[in-house]
Amino acid sequence: MAFRLGARRAPVTTLLLATNVLIWLGQISPLGYLFTNRFFYAPLFTPWEPWRMLTSGFVHDWTSPWHILLNSYAIWIFGQQLEPMLGRFRFFALYIVSILGGSVAVLWLSDPQTPVVGASGALFGLMGAFFVVIRTLGGNPTQIFLLIAINFSMGFFVSGISWEGHLGGLVTGVAIASVYSATRRPNQRVAQFLGVVIVLAVLSVLTLWRIQAWI
Repeated sequence: MAFRLGARRAPVTTLLLATNVLIWLGQISPLGYLFTNRFFYAPLFTPWEPWRMLTSGFVHDWTSPWHILLNSYAIWIFGQQLEPMLGRFRFFALYIVSILGGSVAVLWLSDPQTPVVGASGALFGLMGAFFVVIRTLGGNPTQIFLLIAINFSMGFFVSGISWEGHLGGLVTGVAIASVYSATRRPNQRVAQFLGVVIVLAVLSVLTLWRIQAWI
């Protein structure tokens, strides 16, 4: 299916950001531990509580509003661009699978006991997808490439940032957007669905492979 450039609204982006904010408000409430402790992700939890690989993308640093504010602003910017182009369901799949991709990279590359939170994996997935979309539409992707490079490099110079999650989200976003780009015609919807399923299958295999190595 072709990219749709005329739409302006981004309801899925709004819903996802509202969910993030509501969960963060829950985190800073007197019952905050019920949110943070149940939703954050650390690789050691994977065999018993794999849902954390997804829920970690909806919780943020509860000690300061800056983490969620910066992530939300960036996601809003890219969501306003990408959601009308891709359509609601494709955008939602991109966002969710990018969170999972970020967690898989954390599983493989980071300290198994170090917890991670935040929507940065999804954000880097959106940035990677935007890069692919710009190239597909014949635009100049230099600016988005530099933006990705600058933000990614911060993970190596600023403590507390999971560059692993950023890398996984970025690679996954590029993969999903590449599937979309290669299957844009109406008669390629099945192929597009199968492409997304294949990306999910690869992430699942990598997760099971890593878990098996621990057993």
